[in-house]
Amino acid sequence: MKYTLIILVTLVSGLAIYVWMNQSPDIPVEELTERWAQPPSQFIKIAGMNVHLRDEGPRDDPNPIVLIHGTSASLHTWDGWVSELVSQKRVIRFDLPGFGLTGPHPQNNYTIEAYADVVVSVLDTLNVDTAILGGNSLGGYIAWATAVLHPQRVTQLVLVDASGLPFEAESVPIAFILSQYPILEYLLDDFLPISVVASSVKNVYGNPDIVTDELVHRYYELSLREGNRDALRARFAQTQPGDLAAKVASINVPTLIIWGGLDRLIPLGVGQRLNQAIINSELVVFEQLGHVPHEEDPIATVTAVKAFLSGSQ
Repeated sequence: MKYTLIILVTLVSGLAIYVWMNQSPDIPVEELTERWAQPPSQFIKIAGMNVHLRDEGPRDDPNPIVLIHGTSASLHTWDGWVSELVSQKRVIRFDLPGFGLTGPHPQNNYTIEAYADVVVSVLDTLNVDTAILGGNSLGGYIAWATAVLHPQRVTQLVLVDASGLPFEAESVPIAFILSQYPILEYLLDDFLPISVVASSVKNVYGNPDIVTDELVHRYYELSLREGNRDALRARFAQTQPGDLAAKVASINVPTLIIWGGLDRLIPLGVGQRLNQAIINSELVVFEQLGHVPHEEDPIATVTAVKAFLSGSQ
């Protein structure tokens, strides 16, 4: 009994020390803005939020492309694509409510309908009548949901490992798992080891060896933006595949579906189902890439996008 008590006390003490050493309090948005909102970043007021946005490229482009990031990412995930597109296309990207520098929705509303409304509000604020919508993961779900709910605003779609249809994941990033357990809610408010973030980012890459410290720090710092951790829990609870999935077949705009063949979070079968449901679509698979192929190999994936845009314009 004595030795059992000693072991228990040692384990509890060790855990307490580990938690103390990995304390990660919220970071005020003002502190993060200096690093992550360099020009051409701007903030626009939408639904009570200061939405972090970048609007680049020729202003006379009648059909700009809007790029929408996935869960726990930010507009920076599209840097590689933007550098290749911006000489010919107007490219708009922004941090979704609950992520990046935009931070939480004031009404804690993370339904797919609310996200689609934000997309439309961004277009309205920038005086854009119609646009090409591109999105990865949650961003892909938002893109095709906007095409279903507001078809008059969408001319084409680029869906990158998009969610929104029911699926069974083969592997889920540990940060996503932890955020969905209410029992850990209070612990995670001030505790987020950077090793958890590193493991989660590597989990969604086809080749985890190319994940850099700089990339991990970006994800880590922006996840600590005040309010983002609470928002992540709400997003998982509110934004799940639902009735809208039955309306995917109503999409009739030209659609490019890009998928990483090594995606273990949203398997390729989901991309194949989207390809079957959307009549005017094509599926391009990058066999050696994972869940964020646009980030893992931006040049190869944006080449497919350029070919798609040139062929449908």
